[in-house]
Amino acid sequence: MAVGTSASARPRFKFSLAAQYLVLQLLLICVVLVGVVVLTVGQAIASFEESEGRRSLSAAESLAANPLLRTLLPDAQPRQGAALPAMAETVRSVSGLRFVSISTSDATIVTSSHPDEIGTKSVPPESTVLAGRAWSGDVNRGGNRVLIAQVPVYDVEGVMVGFVTVGQNYPSTEEIFSEVAPTTALVLLVSVLLGGVGSVLLSRRVKKQTLGMEPAEIAGLVEYREALLHGVREGVVSIGSDRRITLANDEARKLLQLPTRCVGRTLEELQMPGAVSQALMTEQPVPDRQMLVGERVIVFNRMLVSSSGRDLGSVTTLRDRTDLTLLEQELGDTKATTDMLRAQTHEFANQLHTISGLVQLEEYGEVVNFIDGVSFSRSRIFEEIAARITDPTIAALLIAKTSVATEKGIMMQLGEESGLERCDDELARDLTTVIGNLVDNAIDAVADASAPSIKISLTASDGLITVIVRDNGVGVTEDELGEIFTQGYSTKASSSAGGRGFGLALTRLICRRRLGDVQASNDHGACFTATLRK
Repeated sequence: MAVGTSASARPRFKFSLAAQYLVLQLLLICVVLVGVVVLTVGQAIASFEESEGRRSLSAAESLAANPLLRTLLPDAQPRQGAALPAMAETVRSVSGLRFVSISTSDATIVTSSHPDEIGTKSVPPESTVLAGRAWSGDVNRGGNRVLIAQVPVYDVEGVMVGFVTVGQNYPSTEEIFSEVAPTTALVLLVSVLLGGVGSVLLSRRVKKQTLGMEPAEIAGLVEYREALLHGVREGVVSIGSDRRITLANDEARKLLQLPTRCVGRTLEELQMPGAVSQALMTEQPVPDRQMLVGERVIVFNRMLVSSSGRDLGSVTTLRDRTDLTLLEQELGDTKATTDMLRAQTHEFANQLHTISGLVQLEEYGEVVNFIDGVSFSRSRIFEEIAARITDPTIAALLIAKTSVATEKGIMMQLGEESGLERCDDELARDLTTVIGNLVDNAIDAVADASAPSIKISLTASDGLITVIVRDNGVGVTEDELGEIFTQGYSTKASSSAGGRGFGLALTRLICRRRLGDVQASNDHGACFTATLRK
């Protein structure tokens, strides 16, 4: 299963982590510098407007208040007289303004620092000077942006006889940049030096935390890990020391019935069954611990994980052994049948030896009686089972179990109410497992009884098959009634790695999978009742 693009197919970075950090910081510095330059230009223009606006307005007010100007302006004509041009030039040169012009009350310019304007009329639409109020603002004159100030001129009688206009050109972008360039260059140099040193230090710290690997190598490892985790058929789940799931592949989520977003959540938040939580968190003395999770038999293998002396939690691998376990049950039944046949072969050999001896002794009557007794006992058992159970698989199992019980001195009977027609193969396999487990459990339970007996009832009604197995053993205690169907629970010793205690758990699994159940009770011994839907 492919996940993403392989590391070999992805273009590799040629720059180290430190170089990447430095390039990123330089880009950030450039962006910041552009912002600083824009703000600086804006602040310079605002400062120019504030300072030059006050200076221009002050120079215009000073010129407008000149008594000589107030006397000459009412009769002034363009290009006539030298007094007004002299006053205008004096103010311009003293104040350092770009131009100064004097206009009559009808806005006709009588003198100006720009001779081509003399005799023309020029009043900005937004100006309030013709209304008798001073005004300042910026206008476009000859393609240049100019800051001007206009002040009305009044004669001695308080009548407006004209106005004075003074102005100063805005500084160009080149002029502003020439002022801020030294500071900007210094800031850039310091930033590059600090950024370079910081990038190297930061890169060393990050690479120490990432075990000296570059980003491309880390990305490749992550891709390989994802491909490995989701490509294996075994479930893999990792749990931290705080009981939180740190990793779970698709198979683990399927086997443990975990939600899609289980990473980062504790086992308690996920409401994991107690037995499963114990298997995931406790030390595992032997490998291949088997657990029943839902309807699946899962094999757990847990390993502790640590790094540099730190406890990182544990990793548990999971394998689904449900089908294999059911197959083992069926194989066990087959083996029991084989053992029964072997025992019968031995018994038949003894019986043949007995017949041979009676013949040699010429006790022919006893030979007939012996053969009739043996034949009647066997045929009666076979006929009773075959008459009530028409399914050959189930009938063969019951005959085999009866023979095994007889060999152990246990009387096993099939109830008169029993009856079962032929079943499909899948149902026959499930019934074989259920009946075999319950009968084996009963045989073990009556092993110490003085007169051991087992009674089996097998009925079918309204699509529901009921299996009842009774024995006259010691029964099931109240404490065992709640635990007897739990996976791994057994009152018998075990030397196998997988352990015992899965027979009744598998029985319940099969019954519930077929919309039935199995229950245990006490009635002069143990009584197990299992139900399965066809």
